[in-house]
Amino acid sequence: MRVYVSSDMEGVAGVCAWEQVDARTPHPDFEIYRGYYTQEVRSAIEGARAAGATGALVNDAHGPMRNLLLDDLPADVRVIFGNRKPFSMVQDADGGFGVAFFIGYHGAAGAADAVLCHPYTPAVIYEVRLNGIPCSEATINAALLGYYGVPLLLVTGDRTTVEDVRSQMPWVRGVVVKDSIGNRAADSMTPAAACRAIRLAAEEAVRGAAGAELFRIEPPIALDVQLVSAAQAHLVSTIPSFVRTSARSVRFVHDDFAVIFKAFVATWRLGSQA
Repeated sequence: MRVYVSSDMEGVAGVCAWEQVDARTPHPDFEIYRGYYTQEVRSAIEGARAAGATGALVNDAHGPMRNLLLDDLPADVRVIFGNRKPFSMVQDADGGFGVAFFIGYHGAAGAADAVLCHPYTPAVIYEVRLNGIPCSEATINAALLGYYGVPLLLVTGDRTTVEDVRSQMPWVRGVVVKDSIGNRAADSMTPAAACRAIRLAAEEAVRGAAGAELFRIEPPIALDVQLVSAAQAHLVSTIPSFVRTSARSVRFVHDDFAVIFKAFVATWRLGSQA
């Protein structure tokens, strides 16, 4: 059984400020926290292997998507580095994997108590819904995994994020590494304690994989995106088959979830140019 790992940074233990996770604006904290981030990913892989997993593909899915310290990962792990990926945070999750983990995930924009919550690109997108279901990054990413037949078994991050995922996917194990105090503070585990908890949960998740389900959005699928500005919605609505539904909102409908996901990626790629 191979494991697919999609990793983000905002949900890592101790993270509560953008400076800790922003590779593009150098800050001493970033080098420290990318180390913690890498160790949480490694712990998840070690736990999966203890339960019999035979391989892992890690998709570095935060920001510029080149944050992991490769020398600190097992030598035989494959890693997807870099952005501009057609399927972004779940690139190459299209088969060949028995289970998937989301490590270091964060909540959706508007969550009352989720550290650094946002959906993909906070300067462009405010809210995403699939067939009326409010979506965090975990929701829309898990739906693509489900489309390809890969069950999500583990999510780690702050309490709000973990509880939100489990409310939609009760079979998913969650590791709460911190309790958010609003958007910019947290009561957190130490990195060592978080890694121990993640390793144990990953092992338990793989051992209990037979009880997992697939998270799927049934067609026809309506993608509703609320953008930050009217100018962004205007520009996105020029994409064929997108319909503007309000000053800041657009809709795209299709039966194929892979097409829906690419359309979603197109909204924030093009919207960022407005």
